[in-house]
Amino acid sequence: MKAAYIDKVGSYQEIKVGELPVPKIDSLEVLVKIDYVSVNHVDTFVRSGGYQTKLSYPFVIGRDAIGVVQDIGSQVDEFKIGDLVWTNSMGYDGRNGVSSEYAAIPVDRLFKAPDVDEKQLIASVHSSATAQILLADILKVKSNKSILIEGSAGHVGTKLLQISKILGLNVATTSNRRDFERLKELGSDQLIDYHQSVTEIGNTFDYIIDTSGKVDLNDNLHLLKLYGQIGMITAPKSDKFSFDVRNFYTNAKSIKGFVISHASLEQLRGAGRALNRCFEKGQLLDDDILELPLSDAGEAHRMLENGLDSGRRVVLDLK
Repeated sequence: MKAAYIDKVGSYQEIKVGELPVPKIDSLEVLVKIDYVSVNHVDTFVRSGGYQTKLSYPFVIGRDAIGVVQDIGSQVDEFKIGDLVWTNSMGYDGRNGVSSEYAAIPVDRLFKAPDVDEKQLIASVHSSATAQILLADILKVKSNKSILIEGSAGHVGTKLLQISKILGLNVATTSNRRDFERLKELGSDQLIDYHQSVTEIGNTFDYIIDTSGKVDLNDNLHLLKLYGQIGMITAPKSDKFSFDVRNFYTNAKSIKGFVISHASLEQLRGAGRALNRCFEKGQLLDDDILELPLSDAGEAHRMLENGLDSGRRVVLDLK
């Protein structure tokens, strides 16, 4: 089968596209013929060695894929041959990736796909699952509370906005003014120009998530209400912050970091079920997509690392 793989971690030039054996499945795995694979920044971290995780070589890259069931293990009863399915937790922690014509996927990391556009679904799942787990499991948000999403026009930001509204939150967003109309359509209750200092916003929030890494932590801490929480999914290049400790602890505030690569299987499965409910309603399927052939897997990594994707979700076509 054709596959995009590496024999060692390193630059995007280490990615090879060639023939590998079709994987054999065990009793609790499903063999999937892959249709589309999304390419995410986290894939570049794994491939480069920037994210330390167990790999076996040749290592097939990529974690998120959608395709059709070709064969099932002897103990699998949740799926049948011909089912359209998706996964978003392969390609790290000892599991081979999915940028290949066929992939063997553990049954507990697989979800039936609703009848929606395949490319839109697989383009959505990484950002959407990140947003779902951060809001529902890490911050444990409550309806009718308020949230500020900074850098809300990006992939994760738009998903955080939409899922926050689904969960019943009042949402304020910061972005470039050119994105105001789209964010309002997605449900933003308060549109804030990102050029404006957060200290000038005027109101406070129960939850704050900065997707950009460009807002001073101390400024955001001062925008939190009593018992307020910051969800941290990125950090500035300086990797340094200082904050007013007395104000922080006397108001029982908290900072909770999260990366989806450390999400538990229970969290991933809960997110998968929640996302499928949204997909069935046509929600979260709104990304601008750049489609490339599998042979351009290295080019896809190069584009992401150099910011050449122009805000689009990169999807590899294996159909």
